[in-house]
Order: sequence, then C-alpha cells, then structure tokens
Amino acid sequence: MYELVNLVLRKVLLTKKYFINKKILFIEEPSKIICSQIYTKQSNILKIGKGSMLESQVYFEKDKAELIIGKNSFIGGSKIICTEKVTVGDDVLISWGCTVVDSNFHSLNWSERKNDVKQWFIKKKDWQSVVTKPVFIKDKAWIGFNSIIMKGVTIGEGAIVAAGSVVVKDVADYTIVGGNPAKLIRKI
Repeated sequence: MYELVNLVLRKVLLTKKYFINKKILFIEEPSKIICSQIYTKQSNILKIGKGSMLESQVYFEKDKAELIIGKNSFIGGSKIICTEKVTVGDDVLISWGCTVVDSNFHSLNWSERKNDVKQWFIKKKDWQSVVTKPVFIKDKAWIGFNSIIMKGVTIGEGAIVAAGSVVVKDVADYTIVGGNPAKLIRKI
C-alpha cells in the first residue's frame, strides 16, 4: 500500500533538499530524524526546520500531502497521519504516543465506505467523499503523552494539551486543556 522510506539519520549537517524516489524531504541544519518510518505516496512534502527532532511514524495518505515542522520542535514516538496538510510551529513539544490526523479517512456513508478495503489492495483510494481539514499546532505548544489531535483543529500558541486528551475543537492561545473531549482547564 505504501512505499516505506526508513530513515535512520543521526544528524544532517547542511540544509538539504532530498529526493527519495521522487518524494521531497527538506531538512535544515542541524536537525535529526531518528529511527522514524515515513510512508509516502507519489509526491509528498516533508519539511523539518532547524534544530527539530522527529522520532515518529509519518503516513502520507494522499499525493501532494504536506507535513511542515518548524524550528526547534520535538515529535517523539507518535503518529502523524497526513491526508492534506499538518503544520507544526516553532518550539513545539509533542510527547510520546500522540496521534495527529487531518481527515476522517473514511466516508460517513456506508455505500461509499464499503469499498475502502478493496481500494487499498489496488492502491487507489477514492478520497472525494472523505472529510479532510488541515491541522495547525502553533509555536510553543506542548501536546502531552498519548493525546489525539483530530482533523481541522488549531492548537494555539503556547497552549498545553494534558496527557491522554482528545482534541476535537480549537484550543486558544496560552490555555491548558484536557479530557475527552478536551475542555478548558485554565488560562496560563
């Protein structure tokens, strides 16, 4: 279903533009991709800003999907499943076990959803009936252990998401949210 690009890079010393089987990977010096697995389609873009570390699985579900990671950010042992676009700002911390998704992955209508498995076998998923909305995690945000960030969500600047939360709505700047679904705990 996917072409697996196993990247076990310890340190990239220069700003580079890499083409891996026609996929584009931009890495700014000095950044790290450590034991990450990146599953790509035809033409995806992964940009990693200076001083950032990616220790996660990244799944690009559609052609031309983009994952943009800003400077000095850390994404540990998590999954990012990108259908259109996921943007992670500067100085962001995403803890272990988190999941970030930008779509439903399946139609809500059974007559459209029933063919999903067949389409996976032929590598030709029909995305027309699937809801996708970009995810934005703004600068200085911190996503706690085992949290889930759902499609269309913007995590505000400096916001904190408590461990184990499920975020289905936007989070205001400099607030703490937690729970399932995540609710405001307090402003900071």
